[in-house]
Amino acid sequence: MTDMMKTNILLIFLFLVSCTNGSKKSNTEEWINLFNGKDLEGWAIKFKGYELNNNYNNTFRVEDGILKVSYDNWEKFKDEYGHIIYQTSFSHYKLRVEYRFVGEQVPGGPSWAYRNNGIMIHSQSAASMGLNQDFPVSIEAQLLGGDGYTERHTLNVCTPGTNIVMDGYLITQHCIESTSKTYHGDQWVTAELVVMGDKIIYHILEADTVFTYTKPQVGGDIPEGFPLPDGTLLKEGYIGIQAESHPTEFRKIELLDLTKN
Repeated sequence: MTDMMKTNILLIFLFLVSCTNGSKKSNTEEWINLFNGKDLEGWAIKFKGYELNNNYNNTFRVEDGILKVSYDNWEKFKDEYGHIIYQTSFSHYKLRVEYRFVGEQVPGGPSWAYRNNGIMIHSQSAASMGLNQDFPVSIEAQLLGGDGYTERHTLNVCTPGTNIVMDGYLITQHCIESTSKTYHGDQWVTAELVVMGDKIIYHILEADTVFTYTKPQVGGDIPEGFPLPDGTLLKEGYIGIQAESHPTEFRKIELLDLTKN
C-alpha cells in the first residue's frame, strides 16, 4: 500500500468520525427558549423618551403564547421607538426566530417602518441606553414583510452605531439588502442567525444563507456617552426586537449557545 493510499484512507476515516460525532452532537443540542410563551420574564424594555421598563401603552405583551408588538392602545406614533432586550449577553450562538407581521401600521409611523421590525444582536443592554436614544448600538437583522405587490427582502442588515465588513471592505452604509425572497401577507417566517463573536455572522432563511458579513464593530452615528470608541470589534452583546410602529408577532425566540456545545 502506497503512502498516498494510506493518507487517503486516514482522511476518509477522520471524515467519518467527524460526521458521527457531529450527528451525536446534534442529538444533544440544548436550545434555550428566550421567550417562555407565558410572560416577559428575562426581558427589559426601553422606549425613547421613557425610563427603563416603562412598557409604553402596553406595547409589548404576551397573548395566547405569542409575544406581540401591539399598537392597539396608540393613537399616533411620534418617534417613540421601542426595544425589548434579553437580560443575558451572548457571543457565539445560533438564534431561531419565528415572526409575522399583522394588522395596520399605527398612524404617524414612517413609511420605511411599514411591516418592519428587527432582531438586534451584539446590542448594548436596555439599561445602558440613553433616555432619548432612538436605537441601541447593535447589529440589526432587519425583518421586512411584503406589501402584496413589490419586492421586499427580509433578513437585511442595518447598523445603528455600528459598521460591518464584507469581502474585506468596511461597509458604512446603514442598511444593505439580503438576497432573500419576499414574504407577503401574514405568514409565519422562520429566521435564523449564526453568530460567531466578532468573526462572522450568517443570516439564514429556509436553509439558504441570504447574508454573510464579518467584523461587526462600533462606528458611524454613535450615541453621545457610549463608552466604546469607533472601530471596537463587538465580540458579544444582548439580543432584542423592536417596536417601530407596525404590529408584529413572535411565537418562538430560541438560542443554541455554541460555547457550550
